[in-house]
Amino acid sequence: MLTHFVTSESVTEGHPDKLCDQISDGILDAYLEQDPKSRVAVEALVSLGAIFIAGEVTSSAEVDVPSVVKAVVREIGYTSQQSGLDIDDCLIFTNINTQSKFIARGVDADGQNVGAGDQGIMYGFACDESETYMPVTHTLATRLCMRLAEVRKSELLPWLFPDGKSQVTMAYENGIPSYISSIVVSAHHNDRISLRNVRESILNEVIYPVIDCSLLRRDTNININPAGTFSLGGPAADTGLTGRKIMVDTYGSVGRHGGGAFSGKDPTKVDRSAAYMARYVAKNIVASGLARRCEIALAYAIGRPEPEAISIDTFKTENIPVEIIKACAEDVFSFSVQNIITELELQKPQFLKSAAYGHFGREDQGFRWENTNRQLFLRESAAKHFMQRITD
Repeated sequence: MLTHFVTSESVTEGHPDKLCDQISDGILDAYLEQDPKSRVAVEALVSLGAIFIAGEVTSSAEVDVPSVVKAVVREIGYTSQQSGLDIDDCLIFTNINTQSKFIARGVDADGQNVGAGDQGIMYGFACDESETYMPVTHTLATRLCMRLAEVRKSELLPWLFPDGKSQVTMAYENGIPSYISSIVVSAHHNDRISLRNVRESILNEVIYPVIDCSLLRRDTNININPAGTFSLGGPAADTGLTGRKIMVDTYGSVGRHGGGAFSGKDPTKVDRSAAYMARYVAKNIVASGLARRCEIALAYAIGRPEPEAISIDTFKTENIPVEIIKACAEDVFSFSVQNIITELELQKPQFLKSAAYGHFGREDQGFRWENTNRQLFLRESAAKHFMQRITD
């Protein structure tokens, strides 16, 4: 029996980097609400008592950026100095300029088809380990962080603050998830609660409600605030920046990543839109039974509407030849930038809710890239290609 270990981490919505992702996507949504064709590339940085917003925007919309920032931060729960940031006593700096005319020229190359807003390689991944076609370690780590937010906001554990992290290590036996070898949860808390109470409460109200006991063993290592007291957190303890949690945003170290972050970018930026499309295709391939694991790679050149290359890796789990799976994907899906934007409805405001707890596997959020509505078309295409082989 071959055993290997896979580890994934997640962070709460109040983690300083995630706070910045949500600020950036909150601003993007505000522009798209008024002007669906807005071109937006906005970054945020948070530190002790200050938020900095910078980027490029070309839009007919008029957005009160500081008001958007305050609404996002307040909703997350940063409303006191003790929490790590008091949004009502915080400096907000903005430096937003217009999009480069050279980038705009490439994106609007022929006046009809949208060209890619940058070059790059984007990946999408899916597997049959969980009901959402996501790696199970990423799913569990994400749910732990979501539970941290739930017990804080419901005041089940009212001494929690927004910052927090989780990590899950799973043992795989012969490629199949077998048991959890380690769980780590770090939660920012009020300094009046004892570390012992923190650990007992997180174990009973966060870990046990999320983790199936059948995945735990006597030697499973559970670490809760392993460094000790965590009473100084949020931007008061760590500077945050948009785009620093790219593996948390995607597949938790399991699928590859092209390196481009998502948040704060309108859909002409293929860092975001092509990654969503690649996930959509990979998920439908696995859901249709053509393979148990699938990774799609799309490469684009700035200003070009179609990808330079399309690659598929099924990690030897395919049920039909990989070259037929690739042909089926190209039959069923269009990979032009404009068609991706249209198919996945990427010009409507929806990105703030994608900016925490992962962009994928969120089937309750109405994201079009999580649909599995192309299964039948893929199977029909596969049957067509097999018949063609027979007749040839």
